[in-house]
Amino acid sequence: MHVEELSRLAVDALEDIKARDIVVLDVKRMNSLFDHVIVATADSARQTKSLAHHVQEKLKGLGATVIGVEGLETGEWVLVDLGDVVVHIMQPAIRDYYNLEELWGGQRPAFRPSTASARLADYPADEARV
Repeated sequence: MHVEELSRLAVDALEDIKARDIVVLDVKRMNSLFDHVIVATADSARQTKSLAHHVQEKLKGLGATVIGVEGLETGEWVLVDLGDVVVHIMQPAIRDYYNLEELWGGQRPAFRPSTASARLADYPADEARV
């Protein structure tokens, strides 16, 4: 499965359970471990855990490999490792504090759309917002 398709499917799974402020970052020029980082916001620990489980189930059902999941114990920040794509599902305070967009993209996004009106291909190769 190509990385763009894997990212799209992960975003679709996040949208299924109403994740907010989904951002997709193309980081393949910054590291050799993975190509895309997806960051999404959940409003509660319960939603964070549900989103992580849904991403796992949906992608496994479509033939993708889930390498690992971290953070389900607390639900403040859950990481789903899909190999070439890493999904971070975070509660708002945690997301603001760690600001992964700035870490991986070099700057804080000017905005975070709440819908999937934009797709990965609509943005420069090093950063895309979904």
